[in-house]
Amino acid sequence: MPKNSNTFSSLGGLRRRLASRAAHAGWRWMQQAGSVTAQTPGRLRFAEIGHGTRLAFPQGTVFGEQWIRLGECCIIAEQVTLTAGMMPDLDLGPDPLLVLGNGVVLGRGSHVIADAPITIGNDVFCGPGVYITSTNHSYDDPHEPIGRQWPRSAPVEIGPGCWLGTGAVVLPGARLGRNVVVAAGSVVRGEVPDHAVVAGAPARVVRRWEPETGWQPPLRTPAPRPVPQGVTSEQLRALAALAEAEGDPSSPAGV
Repeated sequence: MPKNSNTFSSLGGLRRRLASRAAHAGWRWMQQAGSVTAQTPGRLRFAEIGHGTRLAFPQGTVFGEQWIRLGECCIIAEQVTLTAGMMPDLDLGPDPLLVLGNGVVLGRGSHVIADAPITIGNDVFCGPGVYITSTNHSYDDPHEPIGRQWPRSAPVEIGPGCWLGTGAVVLPGARLGRNVVVAAGSVVRGEVPDHAVVAGAPARVVRRWEPETGWQPPLRTPAPRPVPQGVTSEQLRALAALAEAEGDPSSPAGV
C-alpha cells in the first residue's frame, strides 16, 4: 500500500476517534445539564420536588407537573413519563393528583399516568418499562371506536417498600399493600395484601408472608447474609476468594 494511503487512513482514524470522544463528552455534559432537580428545574414547575431527587435527561413526556409531588431522594430514570390530567393546560383543582414518596425509583422508560389520584409510597422500586395508570379505555358501545369512548378512572395506591418488576402494569383501582413484589410482566388490578408476591396476567398471589407461619409456600433459597458494617471492599473480595476456595455456595463471590 502506498505511504500516502497509510497516512490518510491514520488521519481518518484519528478524526473518528476525536469525534467519538467529543460526542460522548458532549452527551455526558447534556445529561448533567439537562437533569432536573429542585435546584435546576428547567422548564418544569412541580408542585414539590424533594431534596436529592433527580430526573435524568432526556426526560419523557411530562405535563400537569403543578399537580405532581415528588418526595426526597427519588431517582427518575431516562425517558420516564409523568403526567397529571388527560392533557396539558387543564385546571385540576387544589389537590395533587400524582404523589411519589421518598426514595422512589422509576426505571427507564416507565410511565405513570394520573387522570385520577395515584399515590406511590416510600421506597418503591420499579424496573424498566413499568406502566402505572389510573385510567383505562372503555368499550361499552360496540359501534364506537374504543379510542373515542370516554375512559374509566379509579385511584391507584402502591404501598411503601414495593418492588415492581420490568414491564409490570398497574391498572386503575389497584391497591397494593406494603412490601409487595410484582413479578416482571404482570398485570395488577384490585387489592393486593401486604407482604405478597404476585405474578401473571391478571396477577395472582403466588406467595405470602404471615407472622404465624412465615412465607408460604416456603422460600426455596436461604436469605442472603447482610454485609457487616465497616467491612471494606478489599475484605469482601478476600472473603469471597476464601469461601469459593472452600466451596461455600453462599459465599459473596463476585463482590
